[in-house]
Amino acid sequence: MGSRIPSHQLSNGLYVSGRPEQHKERQPTIGSRAVPYTGGDVKKSGELGKMFDIAVVDPSAGGPPPLKPSRHSSSSQHTSGSVRSGPNSGQLPKLSNSGPIQKKSSGPMPLQPTGLITSGPLGSSGSIGGRRSGQLEPSGSMGKAVYGSSVTSLNEEAKFGFKVSKAVMWVFLVVVAMGLLVGAFLMVAVKKAVILVAVAGILVPVIMLVLWNYAWGKRGLLGFLKRYPDAELRGAIDGQYVKVTGVVTCGSIPLESSYQRIPRCVYVSTELYEYRGWCGKSANPKHRFFSWGSRHSEKHVADFYISDFQSGLRAMVKAGYGAKVAAFVKPATVVNVTKEKRELSPSFLRWLADRNLSSDDRIMRLKEGYIKEGSTVSVMGVVRRHDNVLMIIPPAEPVSTGCQWARCLLPSYVEGLVLMCDDNQNADVVPV
Repeated sequence: MGSRIPSHQLSNGLYVSGRPEQHKERQPTIGSRAVPYTGGDVKKSGELGKMFDIAVVDPSAGGPPPLKPSRHSSSSQHTSGSVRSGPNSGQLPKLSNSGPIQKKSSGPMPLQPTGLITSGPLGSSGSIGGRRSGQLEPSGSMGKAVYGSSVTSLNEEAKFGFKVSKAVMWVFLVVVAMGLLVGAFLMVAVKKAVILVAVAGILVPVIMLVLWNYAWGKRGLLGFLKRYPDAELRGAIDGQYVKVTGVVTCGSIPLESSYQRIPRCVYVSTELYEYRGWCGKSANPKHRFFSWGSRHSEKHVADFYISDFQSGLRAMVKAGYGAKVAAFVKPATVVNVTKEKRELSPSFLRWLADRNLSSDDRIMRLKEGYIKEGSTVSVMGVVRRHDNVLMIIPPAEPVSTGCQWARCLLPSYVEGLVLMCDDNQNADVVPV
């Protein structure tokens, strides 16, 4: 007997061979809830928080419920777009406690708020590895920079003056006093003023010499320092006082000028001066009438390197950590407020506001000086060699210039490490 091939009719009326296709019932799609936004807080990230021993938020306390993984093998295919197309695909809720995470001391690796695992600590500004030794960033664009103990703050001027023996001074004063007494007695008794004339002939030149040194003492000291011969670091011995001239480079902490924001400096100074007339306000307790007085001063210097022109060696200049430094750098006037020109620039007003200084009707000058990286600088100090490291440190005793008879100058002295730079600070700057 022959077997008949089965056939069936389609919906359009055609007959085809074979049995009709049995439609399989499709399994319902299992949807999953959208992952709640945690704001970078690992305490709400489930298993990720448990990896770093961080307590997970209890779902019963009002937090988002944890996701239950699907047990169906085919759910990964059918639910791949359910997160985007589900009813919870609208605006994600924002959590209020999505701030920075306190790092636990037990874990060797800190976890940042972004979820990245890094090896460095979290800086105060929120950047990864943002720690900087000794230097703090200013709060604003014109804010006052605050440095650590590694940067020396020069609150006072360089200490220099006359170096005359106190014994000689006392002997001279006693002789003058005795001469005046004897001269006055002879003038009353004998009616002769020979002794007084002799004493006056001695006092007048001495007074003129003191006034000359008072007026030209600093200029004579600078002349002596500039004429001091340069030494070669290659042949300098430990403990020798030398003068080195070369190109400077910044150390571990570069400085920045306060007003003009000149970057990568080894020395910066910003000073605000005010003129006091007959009825003007005093800038400081020692401010005299009809003169300029310092109202605010910011001077900083840090450790830096100098490359000797003579030998080509590089030495570290220890000017930071509270060292005594006598910096002879001529500042330039960057802001000049006069009676005719009282309009203040916005940058100058911000600079005054950041330092709580008033901007009333005053005649002011803002002077700024700096030594930028690549400038030619002369340094005078003591050579110190330690474990193949060449350093220049401040001397323990003040340095005396001796008598300069040709210029009628008495011996003067200067304390600390001497730092000199040319008047034209922008000239001969070597890019480094």
